[in-house]
Amino acid sequence: MTADLTTFTSPTLFSKLDSFELRAHGIVEGFMHGLHRSPFVGFSVEFNSHREYAPGDDLRHVNWKLYARQKRLYVKEYDAETNMNLYIMLDISGSMTCANTGISKLDYASSLAAALAHLALKQHDAVGITLFADEVVAHLPPKAKTHQLEDILRTIQNSKPRPVSDAGRALQQCAELARHRGICVVISDLFDDTEALMTAIEQMRFRSHEVIVFHVLDRWERDLPLEGNIQFEDLESSLRLTTHADGVRGKYIQAVTEWREQLDREFRNRSVERIEMVTDEPLDQALLNYLVKRAACF
Repeated sequence: MTADLTTFTSPTLFSKLDSFELRAHGIVEGFMHGLHRSPFVGFSVEFNSHREYAPGDDLRHVNWKLYARQKRLYVKEYDAETNMNLYIMLDISGSMTCANTGISKLDYASSLAAALAHLALKQHDAVGITLFADEVVAHLPPKAKTHQLEDILRTIQNSKPRPVSDAGRALQQCAELARHRGICVVISDLFDDTEALMTAIEQMRFRSHEVIVFHVLDRWERDLPLEGNIQFEDLESSLRLTTHADGVRGKYIQAVTEWREQLDREFRNRSVERIEMVTDEPLDQALLNYLVKRAACF
């Protein structure tokens, strides 16, 4: 990509995000005290259980009322709150360069990735990014350091779109790189074999990740709002097909609708969210609407 580091950042959107949190629905692993439930027990926010006192335990956590009844020392244990690992997986295959409405799916998706990274870093979470097409193209492990957003943007900037896609295979590689439980965010047009995609998603779920899929589409791809002769071009193979829009629109929209409904069923069966985004919709509105809806679940 030739864009500079500010292309995918929006100060207005970032300021709006400052009032939101991206919390994990499940249990995550982390190393800092923060917003998310940890599988490891420590002394923190929410009571978990009692255990017998051992030499060296902090006397502040002794349950003296229980001692008065049982004449034995017990200490309180609490569930620790921790930071999470956010794994952003960004599709940079050729089909993502589609730009019928003025902005390419790739630029839209990159801006979304930057916004999510900003949100995670603001709440002291570790965030990384993996770029994929027919395989993993670039990988930046999750960190919560000061300059991580700049490193993420530079990783995107320095990677060129790949002409071909094998999202199923590439996402399986992405899953291998997500080593600690957290949230896997997949940003893609999902133009691949559905069964292969689900195999990769199942691998992430097997590793106990929460998975969120942002499905980015161009309005022309989804709704075919055109009239007269139209030429379709496969951005990965360069194959072209000329036809009449009015003659194919009905069956085209039916096929796309059935595909989207199939994706919804398959993701829902795996407890995965699919958030559809169309590139002619303002990113800030689409993302904030999703975050408001997500926050209502907590």
